[in-house]
Amino acid sequence: MKKILAILLVLAMVLAVPAGCEKKMSTEYLVWNIAVDPKTFDPGLNNANDGGHVIQNLFEGLMQETEDGLKPAQAKDYKVSDDGLVYTFTLRDDAKWSDGKPVTAQDFVYAWQRVCDPAVASEYSFIMAPYIKGGEELLSSGTKNITDEDIASYKELGVVLTDEQFNMLKNCVEDDTHKNPVAISDDDLKTIRKAFKDAMGVKALDEKNFEVTLNFPCSYFLSLTTFYTYMPVREDAVANGEGWEKNPATCISNGPFVLEEYQIGSHLLLKKNDNYYNAKKVRLAGIRGVMITEATTAHSAYQAGEIQVNDQIPQDEIPKLLAEDPNFTQKAQVGTYYAIFNCDAEPTNDVRVRKALTLAIDRKKICEQVAKGGQIPAAGFIPPNLSYSDGTSCRALDKDGNPIPEFGIDPNKALVDEAKKLLADAGYPDGKGFPKLTFIYNTSEAHQKIAEALQEMWKTNLNIDIELKNEEWAVFQDTRRDGHFTLARGGWLGDYAAPMTMLDLFTSYSGNNDAQWRWNEQPAVAPHDKTLNPENKEFDDAIKTAMVTSGKEQDTAYRKAEQVMMDNQVIMPIYYYSFLYVIDSSKVEGVEKTLMGQWIFKNAEIIE
Repeated sequence: MKKILAILLVLAMVLAVPAGCEKKMSTEYLVWNIAVDPKTFDPGLNNANDGGHVIQNLFEGLMQETEDGLKPAQAKDYKVSDDGLVYTFTLRDDAKWSDGKPVTAQDFVYAWQRVCDPAVASEYSFIMAPYIKGGEELLSSGTKNITDEDIASYKELGVVLTDEQFNMLKNCVEDDTHKNPVAISDDDLKTIRKAFKDAMGVKALDEKNFEVTLNFPCSYFLSLTTFYTYMPVREDAVANGEGWEKNPATCISNGPFVLEEYQIGSHLLLKKNDNYYNAKKVRLAGIRGVMITEATTAHSAYQAGEIQVNDQIPQDEIPKLLAEDPNFTQKAQVGTYYAIFNCDAEPTNDVRVRKALTLAIDRKKICEQVAKGGQIPAAGFIPPNLSYSDGTSCRALDKDGNPIPEFGIDPNKALVDEAKKLLADAGYPDGKGFPKLTFIYNTSEAHQKIAEALQEMWKTNLNIDIELKNEEWAVFQDTRRDGHFTLARGGWLGDYAAPMTMLDLFTSYSGNNDAQWRWNEQPAVAPHDKTLNPENKEFDDAIKTAMVTSGKEQDTAYRKAEQVMMDNQVIMPIYYYSFLYVIDSSKVEGVEKTLMGQWIFKNAEIIE
């Protein structure tokens, strides 16, 4: 009898433990410093890293990047045609939006067509339109005058329009040969663009099967689908108008978290999405994203235990953090920090001026005495942790793994004599007569210190005065995009692990080509850019070759593209980024930073 009672007592104790011995989820929110207030976190419109962090936790694409490589996410599986042109994704049966409605193939069709719609003017359309059949045709629809040959190719693509509608497109914009364009009504334009959307290679075979047809086989296409531009949005949510994603009432998402609150310039709250297919494994109740731009303030909040995740690190604190704080991480990142020239504005429309400014700076000094975070001095644009098809680094390295001189740039010192000669050749001997330029940067202690170092080097080495001006992040983005600058801070972080992730930034059709370096007009993504740069065509041609080839031929095209942009000194490379961040391991665990630098919180949890 006593034995039976003992067994019953043990059973009672076992039954009292939650199933699977699961720990009770904390109600405390993880605090993460976003640093800046994102201009947008609409997947189809965002073009900045900060907005990308938010999107990666609110939304989810077909595939996901993990520490173990690419894995299905909203798609449970996929198949590829023998010729590599057609991908068919089967969505998870339990994929749902945050309001409980199922995620459908049509949601992806709508989202991808939206990115390529010229009326939307997505700055990241360049990462999708060239790859998807009919994408470029949709992006240019109604923005250029077409020919009979164009009409024939559109019909072959499957664009169904009347002869009258095709004729409207023959003379729809004003140019040197058509002074009086045909007026196209808004209704006609919508009809025309719908026909182009219907012909685009994205189809909902049924509710759960999404078919994509490419223009050419692409070895990294699955990686592209992990990126936020490829994530789904729901048409009825977007219909709420600009800012729909910043309103908790209209921000319908399909990722591990949902928007609970957004306060301009202050913070946002993300709470666990109970309708996420893997919600049972999401251990955080939510995330409080604070917007502290000043690195010293953010670091003080971390030290006080008020912030658990922060990547705004004061340069002066880095040596101490390396020596004393096990929560601090410093490692190489796929990205390049640079200054960007407006190739259309005087005097930086002269390549000799661009090269002079580029050669006159000491990158090693900036890395070691200003940035102080393990950054690597840069001579080229593609960072050394990206590789060619044979596995070799995209950068020539010495025996210690450091970049060597390339493209006429020595990453370890300023080439003052060469810089002075170039400036003199451009008509400014010893800096005489050189106009006052303004170097703009977005508000940040780190960017300010680098700007001040550049200012001093240009004065000392070239005898020229460069003024400095900071702008808030959203304003700064618009200033660069619209070409209202001469010289500006730039930075680009890779979106996927292929050299193309850096290079296609400067294609003529890229909405992120802030250098205004285009050989042709691009009314859909850069209607303001009317000054053309013929040399950009050679770059575009090399990119097109890289897109449709593989192996050594593709590598050659990559090298050619980078050579063209560096010969023309479109940007001034300064250093290759490193990750610098702290995660308070006494309070949280499971926070992930992807290879491409995105914060992922779905596997994180509060330690109690």
